[in-house]
Amino acid sequence: MSKFTVPTRDEVSANNQAIFDNLKSKLGFVPNLYAYYAKSETALNDYLTLQGRKTTLNNKEKEVVNLVTSQINGCEYCQAAHTAIGKMNGFSDEQILEIRGGAAAFDDKLNALATFTADVVNNRGRASEAAKAAFFEAGYTEVNLIDTVVLIGDKIISNYVHNLTGFAIDFPAAPVLETATA
Repeated sequence: MSKFTVPTRDEVSANNQAIFDNLKSKLGFVPNLYAYYAKSETALNDYLTLQGRKTTLNNKEKEVVNLVTSQINGCEYCQAAHTAIGKMNGFSDEQILEIRGGAAAFDDKLNALATFTADVVNNRGRASEAAKAAFFEAGYTEVNLIDTVVLIGDKIISNYVHNLTGFAIDFPAAPVLETATA
């Protein structure tokens, strides 16, 4: 059992209580990851601002980046959350597992994004020339590259917070990926 606890609404500041209320009205609950950020006076709002920024990536592309990054970083919380969100965005269970493995053979453009993301995360930002070339050949731009890196950074933050704390996962568990190609 984790020694790190997720605060309740009554245990956070008035500002964070208002954010909890907004999250509950939009999502139906306050995910434990967001609640944990509320231990800090500013982290929850800062993180939600980062997460809600405008991007050139569509929802499916964002989930590819989130799933690949979370798999590589071994974050079971984010794997579970983004498996659920991936399904909401039209990915099948099989496609989600493939994406988590660092590929998307069912879609050439998403495959280039998955491969690029895996290369960026695995090599700490030093993606291979081949991965970059495939990314651009698939139709992505330098603006998309920037947005992909910002999204990777967003996901690394949440991956690291959960990996350090291990608080309860409040999404259905993601299936175990037997063989990762990421």
